[in-house]
Amino acid sequence: QVQLVESGGGLVQAGGSLRLSCAASGRTFSDYAMGWFRQAPGKERELVAAINWSGSSTKYADSVKGRFTISRDNAKNTVYLQMNSLKPEDTAVYYCARGISATAGLVPGLFGSWGQGTHVTVSS
Repeated sequence: QVQLVESGGGLVQAGGSLRLSCAASGRTFSDYAMGWFRQAPGKERELVAAINWSGSSTKYADSVKGRFTISRDNAKNTVYLQMNSLKPEDTAVYYCARGISATAGLVPGLFGSWGQGTHVTVSS
């Protein structure tokens, strides 16, 4: 069973940046796609970014395209989410998740093994 631990959340003003990290346990990190989800209060969980096993393919939700960048370092068993030009509507708990295969798709059902989440608050 993989363990995922997110970090890097916090309070930031609109227009600012944050970088989230997700450290994974285990030896098979590079075998799987990874994704970042978010859930705002009262809203459903949204898949915002996905990356394939090697990092050569990434996908983004329209709500974050051009502002967020997902990347991974397989040597460190870590996936990142660089968030720029943050908006108040980006306020949410952000979760990383491991894919069920090596390829990335922006389909929530392709992910399992969730982390505990990290809070991001963007003030206006």
